[in-house]
Parts: sequence; structure tokens; C-alpha cells
Amino acid sequence: MPALIANQAIAEGARPRAPALPVEAETPPPPDAGAALLSVDLSALAQNWRRLAERAAPAECSAAVKADAYGLGLEPVMRRLLDEGCRTFFVATACEGERARAISREAIVYVLEGLIPGAAPRLLTAGLRPVLNALAELSEWSACAPRKPAALHFDTGMNRLGFAPSEAAAAAELARGGGASLVMSHFVASETPEDPHNDYQIAAFAAARALFPGVPASLCNSSGLFLPQKPYLQLVRPGYALYGGNPTPRAANPMARVVGLKARILAVRDIAAGETVGYGATWTAKRPTRLATLGLGYADGFPVGASSSMERPAAEALLGGVRCPFVGRVSMDLVVLDATDAPAQAARRGEWAEILGAEIGVDEFASRAGTIGYEILTRLGRRYARRYAGAT
Repeated sequence: MPALIANQAIAEGARPRAPALPVEAETPPPPDAGAALLSVDLSALAQNWRRLAERAAPAECSAAVKADAYGLGLEPVMRRLLDEGCRTFFVATACEGERARAISREAIVYVLEGLIPGAAPRLLTAGLRPVLNALAELSEWSACAPRKPAALHFDTGMNRLGFAPSEAAAAAELARGGGASLVMSHFVASETPEDPHNDYQIAAFAAARALFPGVPASLCNSSGLFLPQKPYLQLVRPGYALYGGNPTPRAANPMARVVGLKARILAVRDIAAGETVGYGATWTAKRPTRLATLGLGYADGFPVGASSSMERPAAEALLGGVRCPFVGRVSMDLVVLDATDAPAQAARRGEWAEILGAEIGVDEFASRAGTIGYEILTRLGRRYARRYAGAT
């Protein structure tokens, strides 16, 4: 960025994207980390992949790295997984697939959005495999890329993308000339083991894949790996669990923590009982209160749902080991903590509040913010300084 443009952006209140910092996750944040620091433990990521691969064996364990590897950074995540032995990856778009192909020429990369009309030459050039979702897509791919590998996706209950079960015979006929490298479906409610959708989908998918003898099959996402039916088939496709999310939300999280997020205190002030905080004056102090303003907001992917009001509690952060609630409305670049109960030495300008870490995981934070951990991860801000530990 030219200096003039950078200075203008700063003058207008925007912050340039912070650098990636390849240092160890447990060391103190460096002075140049800026206002917020995202830590990614690639060793924990690798441990999670190995744990899932061992659970699914002898099925192959692939990795969903769509949405910039769930917000953690496609390039460092994919390189670490390749080092562990992962060889098959799933992305959402052709653009993501091209990024993945730049990392590895040998990896198998499937594109979940399917075949957008006219996109076959682009996928062929990059050596990507579409996940075909409709007879029209299969016809176009067969005409443009006969015998080139592709996955066939069957909709067994999600009602988003995929061949209807009634189209299985027609899809098998169109694919008879070769090229089908995988048949797959996707669970609706695998995080709830007793949900009847699971047995229905397992049976419906079994009927569809029977028309493709010898073609590998895939059904399991992260939570599917923990179903008692063990429907691992030949390939499993974990995503959320790789990044430390809980695939068994009503039980203890079996996965290692991967993500940490800290934000720096930019200012501290004391207010009297009866004073308000933030836009709309949605929160009023009931006691003399010490406020700590942090340098991140919804422009960094920090959820507006983490805001507090007088009617509902908010998400929390750790300050000096003490849980402190967010108060007032989350704004674009700033959010405020009630730091009254935190140690005085922790509630000072320049100190760090821990938003995600060993005590407050992504699932708890998401629940308090009225959303899901997937959204928290995939919206992690590009302005954060990023620090990767455990790269090989």
C-alpha cells in the first residue's frame, strides 16, 4: 500500500491489515501486535486430524478447508495437514480451490459449489474436482471433461444442493462412462445422535451409492464421526472439529483447542452509577464502574450479538484471570468490558484481555453471543495480527 494511501486510511479511522507473526503461541504478545492478536496452534490442529483419522480408520480422513480454513488461514493450515498425511481437501469455491492447488500440486481438491455454468475449463486448468449436484452439471462435466474425476453429491435430507434420491439411476447412467471418483451426502443433524434423520439418511445414501459399485463413498462430517452407527465408509470429511470446535455439543469437547484471541485495552475510565455505555445507551451502570475499551469490533468479525443490555447478559472475556462481561453495544472498531472486578494491574491501558482461550472456548463464546462457533471462526477478522505456532 503506498504511504499516502496508508496514511489516509489511518486518518479516516481504518486500520491496515496486521502482519502474521510466526512466533510461539504461549509467549507474551509482542509490542507490534497491534490492537488484537489471533493465535493459531497448528500442532493442536494436527493432533485433532490424527485423532479423527485414527477414529475413522481404515477410512481415509480428508479435511474441509473452505472459508479460508474456517477463518484460520488456508495456506498455513493446509501445509500443516499435508505434513501430517492428509491428501484430500474440500473447498467451497473455485477460487479457494486455486489457492489450495498453489499449495500442493498432488493433493486431491474437491469444490463443493459444484459446476457453475461454463466453469469446467477453469476447474480442469487447476486440476480441481467438482462436487456435482444436479443432472445438468453432470451432463456438462461429462461433455467437457469425459472421464475426468468428480464427486456426485446426493441430497438425503438437507434440501440445499445435490441429486434427489429419485435421480440416482439417471445419474448412474450418465456417469457410466467413468469419472465418478466419489459419491457423497451430508448429515442434517449428526450432532444429535438420537435424531431420526441420521438413520434415515444412512439408509437413503446406502440405496443411492449401491448404484455406483466400486466408487468410494463419504457421509461423515465432524459430528458424524461420533455417531454410534459409525458410518465412516471410505472417506470422512471433518471440518469444525479440526479447528477445535466441539463435534459433540452435549458432551465434553474431545478436540484440542486451536484458536486464541486477545485484544488490547486502549483506554480505561471510571463512570458513576446511572451512566450509560455505547450507542443507543443500551446499558446503564448500576454501581461505580471501571470500563476497559478494547481495540476490536464488528469490522473484525466480533459478533454484535455479544453486546449487552439491561435485559440480557453478554459474552465475557478474561482480564487478569477474572471473567469480565462486555457492556453496551459492539461498535465497528471498539467494544467495552466492565473491568470493575478485575485486578487493578490487569485493567490498564496496553494490557490484554483474553476473548478466546483455554477457559473460554469458541463454543461457549458463540453461545453467549447468540450464534454458533462456525460463524465465530469463519468471521475472524483480517485486521488481527496472526501468530502461528507449531508449523513444520
